[in-house]
Amino acid sequence: MIIGTTLRQGRFLVSKRPAILIGSVNSISSSGSSATESFSTALLRCIQQQGRSSSAAMSNVLVTNNLTTNASYRRTAASSRYQPSITQTIHHSYHTSTPALQSEAANAAAHEVDSLDAETTRTRTLYQALSPSIRSAIITDLRSVDADNNGKIDAEELRVLLGKHNDAFTESEILELSELFYTSLGACGVDINRFVEALDAAASDRGTSGGGETSEGEISPLAVKGKFKTHPLGIGTCASEYMYTKTHGGYSEDDLNIELTHVSPVSFSDKTALFAVRCVRLVFDTATLWNVGSVTKDKILNRAIFLETIAAIPGMVAAIIRHFRSLRNMARDGGMLNMFLEEANNERMHLLTFIRMKEPGYLFRAAVIGAQFGFGSFFLTAYMINPTWCHRFIGYIEEEACHTYTKILDEMDKAPAGSELAQWKIDGAPKIAKGYWHLGEHGTIYDVMRAIRADEAEHRDVNHAVSGVPDDTINPLYDPRVKLDRMLKTYVNDIMEKEASKQVGVV
Repeated sequence: MIIGTTLRQGRFLVSKRPAILIGSVNSISSSGSSATESFSTALLRCIQQQGRSSSAAMSNVLVTNNLTTNASYRRTAASSRYQPSITQTIHHSYHTSTPALQSEAANAAAHEVDSLDAETTRTRTLYQALSPSIRSAIITDLRSVDADNNGKIDAEELRVLLGKHNDAFTESEILELSELFYTSLGACGVDINRFVEALDAAASDRGTSGGGETSEGEISPLAVKGKFKTHPLGIGTCASEYMYTKTHGGYSEDDLNIELTHVSPVSFSDKTALFAVRCVRLVFDTATLWNVGSVTKDKILNRAIFLETIAAIPGMVAAIIRHFRSLRNMARDGGMLNMFLEEANNERMHLLTFIRMKEPGYLFRAAVIGAQFGFGSFFLTAYMINPTWCHRFIGYIEEEACHTYTKILDEMDKAPAGSELAQWKIDGAPKIAKGYWHLGEHGTIYDVMRAIRADEAEHRDVNHAVSGVPDDTINPLYDPRVKLDRMLKTYVNDIMEKEASKQVGVV
């Protein structure tokens, strides 16, 4: 049975965080089991599957399990159509004609098309996951929101449809998905039959995310040997150029308990990047006496403020260069510059949080100006020459940042009661930090440090993942095709669970 199959949302960071999703990542668990994978592994696999045409499938990255296991159906002696057994799941492979779908809702299960008889029909669509009864339930659901009775689902009707399944979608998700649906389809609707085909593809984990826009008036069969020529909904990736939402608020406990990972260098470029990072860290630790004596509040703030003024440079440089390249080539960027801009702003928010705890002096500010000029000039030049090396370099820098914040948290945990560090640990977080990370009214400095460390882990994984990818790679944190694929999978899973519950109720 699929009664226990549920969707569980997470984020894309390490540990049990997927989606940097952005973006969110879904993992499917059945009967309490989980099959998640680390964000870095998933994101690397996601990006590597994209070719220079950005046409490789990405939907399988965000969902690691099939919605349910394969179903078994038994044929009764009295009837030529399949009858579900009591212990069935809902999945099976069926061939049926697309025109027949138009009458399925009206005829219900009693008039489902027999899979063997349907093979004689020429207009075939391959269904690998949805049984006739499930398709009938889906079509009935879709027709119930088709307000203008034109046989299509538009963005407003999608919003109503998802609203009927508010146990599977949050209000914010419904608004975002309906807007994404509208923009990705250029304000057009999707034929109900095509929508069902997309649901079947998502349910059976066939690659749907990787086609590009559907040509005007295209009605041709979308399924060819299990893969789609275009995304079955006909959507493209233009929305990634201007739509990007990312919040750092609401981290779960799993999100905050990051893993200290390390990407082993493979190429000569990787090795030089790692060597450069270790040299920079050695020089900086020596100059600031970081490893000499005890770790104090003042030492932590000096280090954090100085480093955050530098850490916001790489993301901005990457975004600027990609922006100019997009203008120069008169071509899309894939939304990557939006991701790097957000990364730069996130580092800036770290800085704005720390300066609420300490006001730097004139000598400190002068050192920041010199460091920004020196590192900014170096990184700008290096990124124009070799962006692959730069992203690997930043990935290793962020690995060190994770170690630094982990050490700070450990020192706070070990601080004796009544000490300056122990008191600082429980002091209230600055107002700007409470709002940005959603720490709540009683958020503390310790909570701030954990949230910042989670941010750095995200930057670490993103930069390692995008090192060496093609220039036209779609933003892995906000690919419209992936988001809509996840919506399709969530929706069909909810339908299947409800149908399974009805079967149990009948029994």
